[in-house]
Amino acid sequence: MQHVGFGFDIHRLVPGRRLVLCGCTFDSPVGLLGHSDADAPLHALMDALLGAAALGDIGHLFPDTDPAWEGADSMDLLREVARRVAAAGWRVANVDVTILAEAPKIAPRSAEMRARMAEGLGLPADCVSLKATTMEKLGPIGAREAIAAQAVALLEKD
Repeated sequence: MQHVGFGFDIHRLVPGRRLVLCGCTFDSPVGLLGHSDADAPLHALMDALLGAAALGDIGHLFPDTDPAWEGADSMDLLREVARRVAAAGWRVANVDVTILAEAPKIAPRSAEMRARMAEGLGLPADCVSLKATTMEKLGPIGAREAIAAQAVALLEKD
């Protein structure tokens, strides 16, 4: 049996925050605003995994009203999601993440970012895909006010 899940996340860019994408910190004058580290690609990925396993979403598991998750490292949250997915009897077959941003450039660090996601999921890197695209200067992402991400995950169960 196979299940597919889709995830999406968007966060506003603000001064005074670290910019963390796929568990990697980027040198940037702005970072993503959120209760945790606001790693939008990992948040989209976690929602895709949880959706495929019918385990809810990250807002349910890690609510932004709970002080326990304030400043949380999304890589730790990803590991917890992977643990829950496995405990429910699912195996992650592959994941595909797309980052929507005008900056920073993702290509120079994509191998590192894929490796971080693969490590968090306990997968080989060739089971993790990462792409990036701009919004051609359209909307809040194009105006460099936000970064968004979407993800899809394929889970398998015997």
